[in-house]
Amino acid sequence: MTTTATEEEYDFDYLVIGGGSGGISSARRAASYGAKVAVIESGKLGGTCVNVGCVPKKVMWNAASIAESLHDMEHFGFSGYDSDAIHFDWSYIKRHRDAYVARLNEIYDRNMKNSGVKPILGSAAFVNSDTVEVTSTVDGSIQQLRAKHILIATGGYPVFPEGDGIAEHAISSDGFFELDELPHKAVVVGAGYIAVEIAGILQALGTDTCLAVRKEHALRSFDDLLSQTLDEEMQRQGMHIYRETQGVTKIDYDDSTGLKTVHFRNGDIINEVDTVLIATGRAPNVETLNLPLAGVGQVPKGYVVVDEYSQTTAPGVYALGDVCGKVELTPMAIAAGRRLADRLFGPSDWKDSKVSYDLVPTVVFSHPPIGTIGVTEEEAVEKYGIASIRVYQSKFTNMYYGTWMVAADDKPKTAMKLVCAGEEERVVGLHVIGMGADEMLQGYGVALKMGCTKADLDATVAIHPTASEELVTMFPWGLSSQISGAKTPPLNGAGPPEPSIPSSDS
Repeated sequence: MTTTATEEEYDFDYLVIGGGSGGISSARRAASYGAKVAVIESGKLGGTCVNVGCVPKKVMWNAASIAESLHDMEHFGFSGYDSDAIHFDWSYIKRHRDAYVARLNEIYDRNMKNSGVKPILGSAAFVNSDTVEVTSTVDGSIQQLRAKHILIATGGYPVFPEGDGIAEHAISSDGFFELDELPHKAVVVGAGYIAVEIAGILQALGTDTCLAVRKEHALRSFDDLLSQTLDEEMQRQGMHIYRETQGVTKIDYDDSTGLKTVHFRNGDIINEVDTVLIATGRAPNVETLNLPLAGVGQVPKGYVVVDEYSQTTAPGVYALGDVCGKVELTPMAIAAGRRLADRLFGPSDWKDSKVSYDLVPTVVFSHPPIGTIGVTEEEAVEKYGIASIRVYQSKFTNMYYGTWMVAADDKPKTAMKLVCAGEEERVVGLHVIGMGADEMLQGYGVALKMGCTKADLDATVAIHPTASEELVTMFPWGLSSQISGAKTPPLNGAGPPEPSIPSSDS
């Protein structure tokens, strides 16, 4: 149902439902233009990313990376790894991780208030397209608030498959951050980035870890070079991978031992497990919002239907982030939120502002990490035709492992791929797995967004010795068509582009 109101009848210019990164970023940008803004949130500020996602995950990934470095130290002349001098205290990192997250919650609250955004502690439900009913999480009181513009940014949540004992005896990725001790034996069920990230953390920290995937391997939507190399590396690290399981069917719990038995549809059984983590999917957090009352359309899986401007099917109601199911990444939601606020409340120059969901760089904090942007080789063939693409790839041992006195096949590998299309060999996909992939991708992301070609990469002098230099020296080097994607081509020894500086006479 759609209603209209005069400016005087609105309580706010902009009402944001959801205090995650996307919602708060949009709210603060709107307030910077002078809009009267409030954010409704029933939980901790920062959303999934800050509380049970990117931030605490990266802390644990860092801890796991330290564990790997300690394991490697003998190859650099250090001793003592096998002594009792080195001990990992899960409770220590959990305590300090949680304190760090709590500080971030406070920072989000302070920044929001300093920006002039009013925080409202409560849960929201639509009454119509410009009115929401808010139930306070402080005292249970109920109020109705009216706004000219309303943003849905409530994020998502992990879901469990059906089956006896699964919901009762398993945890989700949220539950991973509630564990009070390092599991002795864990089963991670799932094939996406959350599953491989958590499985890699547990394995590196000393848990006997099993990864159970529904089909042949994890990360099936990623380029084959990435998924295959990660699969090889996880096995090299000692992780047990259960393939073609077709999904978990039930979990039995032994009261006498506190251990679990995990059953899969293909007949596989994993015994004596103390932690089962389900990472098979997520759903939009919209069930309690009463979206039909606002005229907000949804797809069958519950995701909110939006256009390229984050506009829902209801005038004055918008949505972004995980509730839309498109590029579910925190920085993507932040960018979409800010651009939406620019369009709604900014100067006329921004009246058509929007974000692009193309060429979004993505990192998977697996062990080793993955960086990827653009299309896979398979997608490029389908989109451009096999005759129009050229693929460059390399697989090598990082110099970090060069001095190790072990067989070459036992050394971790770095793998890279450039997917190029067209006569100009424009780089339409770039994929990296290996040490440092997480930190090297951002700069290459800028290059791809600007339309770089293989010749542009070749024209960039390598930084030696680094792993990332492989991307600008990929064989054959310097023999591609000398066509640049740059406004000012850097080819054939050309100088750098110069900025446009107004003359002193103007």
